[in-house]
Amino acid sequence: MPGYDWISFTTDYGLSDGFVAACHGVIARIAPAVRVIDVTHQVPPSDVSRGAAVLAQTVPHLPPAVHVAVVDPGVGTARRGVAIEAAQGLLVGPDNGLLPAAAEALGGIRGVVSLDDPEWFASPVSPTFHGRDIFAPVAARLATGTALYDAGAEVDPATLVRLPEPAVMVGEDWLEAEVTTVDRFGNVQLAAPGETLDRLGERVRIGGLHARRAVTFGDAPPGALVVYVDSADRVAIAINGGRAVVALGVAPGDLVHLTTA
Repeated sequence: MPGYDWISFTTDYGLSDGFVAACHGVIARIAPAVRVIDVTHQVPPSDVSRGAAVLAQTVPHLPPAVHVAVVDPGVGTARRGVAIEAAQGLLVGPDNGLLPAAAEALGGIRGVVSLDDPEWFASPVSPTFHGRDIFAPVAARLATGTALYDAGAEVDPATLVRLPEPAVMVGEDWLEAEVTTVDRFGNVQLAAPGETLDRLGERVRIGGLHARRAVTFGDAPPGALVVYVDSADRVAIAINGGRAVVALGVAPGDLVHLTTA
């Protein structure tokens, strides 16, 4: 089996501790020629939904890789560790809903194994640090070309834990959608695909607020609320020079109703 030149790494570990460096070190010891792309380590702690969204929206733009993701509030419990073969790469991490959307973004799931072979792990395995002791060494071995199906027993992809599909409802001149993510600029991304914005006119009402449809932030004057299609092809809301999340008072999981003004 051919290997991979790249491993991508996504976690909620933050950067103030040595967790990320320890995982990098494990990968480097096993696969010193493989390069690592740090997607982010600033996923809010234990926010599996946010991690899944970031991962799924990022992996299509990366080179062929083994994608390791660890947002794992159930670490050390009976939840499985898995490796997923997708059409355009491999994914490694906990079976808690974090990986399937990214696998679909990489062309769909072709196979899944449960990580149950201790020969692939560091020894001893810490019950609270599977990123270092299970997922990083498994990813490194896969990147060097070791066969996926040597990592553990093959399992039915239908048994993977999946997150609930975010709510999206559309009408003739309105749409209602769940907030998927809020980025560091305060822009609010909705689950609605970008094409659904065509159902609305140029002027949009969001609750008691008025916005305009735009292609980019500069299409509106400073301080104006805009609705646009973001770089992930999702409907999003921003304020030119401000933070839409503050104006709207929403958080991921909330529903936002937009209608033609």
